[in-house]
Amino acid sequence: MSLRVERLTSPSAPLPRLRQRIARFLPRRLDRVLLGAVLALGVLGTLMVWSATLQPGGPPLPTGYAWRHLGHLLAALLVCVAVATVDHRLLRAYVPVLFAVATVALVLVLTPLGRVVNGSRSWIAIGEVQVQPAEIAKIALILSVAALLGGPRDGTRAPDRRDVLLSLGALAVLVGLVMMQPDLGSALVLGAVYLAMLALSGASPRWVLALIGCGVLGVLAVWWLGLLKDYQVARFASFLDPEADPLGAGYNVNQAIIAVGSGGLIGSGPFRGAQTGGKFVPEQHTDFIFTVAAEELGFVGGCAVVVLLGVVLLRILRIAAHCDQPYERLVCAGVAAWFCFQGFVNIGMTLGVTPVTGLPLPFVSYGGSAAVANLAAVGLVLAVHARTRRAE
Repeated sequence: MSLRVERLTSPSAPLPRLRQRIARFLPRRLDRVLLGAVLALGVLGTLMVWSATLQPGGPPLPTGYAWRHLGHLLAALLVCVAVATVDHRLLRAYVPVLFAVATVALVLVLTPLGRVVNGSRSWIAIGEVQVQPAEIAKIALILSVAALLGGPRDGTRAPDRRDVLLSLGALAVLVGLVMMQPDLGSALVLGAVYLAMLALSGASPRWVLALIGCGVLGVLAVWWLGLLKDYQVARFASFLDPEADPLGAGYNVNQAIIAVGSGGLIGSGPFRGAQTGGKFVPEQHTDFIFTVAAEELGFVGGCAVVVLLGVVLLRILRIAAHCDQPYERLVCAGVAAWFCFQGFVNIGMTLGVTPVTGLPLPFVSYGGSAAVANLAAVGLVLAVHARTRRAE
């Protein structure tokens, strides 16, 4: 009996050997809290997509959307692990290549390869595969701005005018191409990420104030010159007064608010939401995924999603605080700004707090491009954490 126990627990047993092989591909210093919060959001997102895509009156069996969403998450997790195992200093050398790839992809969207969805040409369709280049642009912007504002000085001096102007040029290229689709939501994310990174880079505050002023003037000019599409104007009008057109532009927001309010404290239960089951909320598995959690899991479930997102942000900011070099710190700050702004806008539009912009909820909403980009960004943060010199 003792011999059998010894064999099962010996290093040569199959299970320990499998663990050792898996451990070789993972960073030595892995932030398990961050990764656990991301995986928990992914599991909740799969259940919400499952519920939101059920046929009314049908059996609660897993839908094709739920299986595809789970497949997206598994593929994205592999990308996350792959990025986390690569030295981020090596990735820094290929930032110009990534920026060029993102730029070319955004240009291809404007060609016949681009596909129009909900009034915006934001997708490249190659057969059954669809890619949203704006998600790639977010990572390209973060790495490009971090390289320009965080190096090669590495703490010896603050970014000078040349560095800031070059980073503004990178922002202008990406935002300009995104607005040609037009995709106002992604353009706002890019602007918010850049503003946060510029403010934390040590550049003169005058640059931040000037950028905010230019942003305000740009928004006024876009509105005054009528550069927005009709559906975008209708979204802003419904945000200001949802009851003005309850069956038109304000329908999505009104139904989302009803779904959130009907959840109460603990919700109606999984797969039992009246608004969700009746398909009253449009685009519920993507843009309005939070309404599923609020209706079927109630205030408790909605708070759980918010708390998990808060844990992700706090862990990323904690890693940023322990970084020795500006480049690493700016990468983490950019990723945190991305998730924070996009999560706030997505949840806010289901509550009528922010306009409807079509931004998905990170790690939760259905979408392969968003899932891969989000977890690739988490992989960048984990790569920085694995090689941070300062002990936590």
